[in-house]
Amino acid sequence: MKHILIVDDAATVRMYHRSILEEAGYRVDEAINGVEALEKALNTSYDLYLVDVNMPILNGYLFLRELRGHADIAQAPAVMVSTEAEARDQMQAFEAGANLYMVKPIRPDNLLSHVRLLLGETGV
Repeated sequence: MKHILIVDDAATVRMYHRSILEEAGYRVDEAINGVEALEKALNTSYDLYLVDVNMPILNGYLFLRELRGHADIAQAPAVMVSTEAEARDQMQAFEAGANLYMVKPIRPDNLLSHVRLLLGETGV
């Protein structure tokens, strides 16, 4: 079973994304900011990260830069999610190490199709 880490400071957003992913058969962990997410990533192997941009303590961009800089952490794909829809926001996400940038709110079918593609489950 594929293991996904949701990183978002909003409990309602974490719950929404968790319900979509668990219903599709994924194992899900949550972190409320980039610092907590890094701690979890150092101790657990994840197959994918679903990361919000705007968070306190360590935002999504900084989290991904830190994550990508750790040679000892498996480099799983990362989906950056944000309410920011400007091209410069997307560019920042890709420069930080994101594989995909999605603008909130995210439709369940759209999220799942991208997650499955990034996890190599295109036949599902």
